Amino acid sequence: MDQIRNVSEQTEDVLEKMSRPLKPCIPWVARALLVSTFIEDSVRILAQWQNQLYFLQAYRGFPWGVSHVFLLLNVLTMSVCSALAISRRYTEAAVGGLFAVIVLQGFAYGLIFDLKFFLRNLSVVGGLLMLVAESLLARRRSVFAGLPSMSDEDRSKYVLLGGRILLVLLFTSFVFSGSLTAGRIVVIVVGGLSCMMVAVGFKAKWSAIVLVAMLSVFNLMVNNWWAIDYNPTHRDFVKYDFFQTLSIVGGFLLLVNVGPGSFSVDEKKKNF
Repeated sequence: MDQIRNVSEQTEDVLEKMSRPLKPCIPWVARALLVSTFIEDSVRILAQWQNQLYFLQAYRGFPWGVSHVFLLLNVLTMSVCSALAISRRYTEAAVGGLFAVIVLQGFAYGLIFDLKFFLRNLSVVGGLLMLVAESLLARRRSVFAGLPSMSDEDRSKYVLLGGRILLVLLFTSFVFSGSLTAGRIVVIVVGGLSCMMVAVGFKAKWSAIVLVAMLSVFNLMVNNWWAIDYNPTHRDFVKYDFFQTLSIVGGFLLLVNVGPGSFSVDEKKKNF
């Protein structure tokens, strides 16, 4: 067991050294990926404005005018809040606005009770919580020249815990969809183990990196919306899944950047 632990620690040290040049870029890439689904949604609403209005009015019962205001508010909220999130300004307000969009769109489009939609969006919310945690930790380090604010420190613990748990829910939807093949079983086993390690905070950063790699490959192979030209509606759904998965990848990258927090096995091990 000691030999395995030593090999594991040596491997982590090597990977840490190799990844050091990329560390300054990770937060920016993570935030951009996290809000990519909201940016894409804004562009899609504007590009399909008449179709969106028709759907809300004909199928969801929105009165004329209300549908226009609803779509416009969605576009403005997603655009402004995404820009604020990327630039790390008013992060908590930006996350609140994006969360409100998720909830309102779920009810407006009648998708709130769709299990796949529900789990995916909970994972996106997990990514948004990681963004809040990053903001709290940055504020704790900068205010008062290193003297921590206890309120921010306490909040970041719970936010990181909630973010870790919600992030892995995407994998649950993957397990229960599609047919079981040999390759899928391997992905379920490896991904499931990595998700459990992220949830409890054991080797959380490296487990998150594994999930980033798996989700990225899965996204390119399965959600290849650019290859679909025979059915525009199906193309839009696949494109939506692609950008939502990108957002969740961004959440895992934020976890790699900020760490699992105090409520984790990794943190508890430091006290022994």
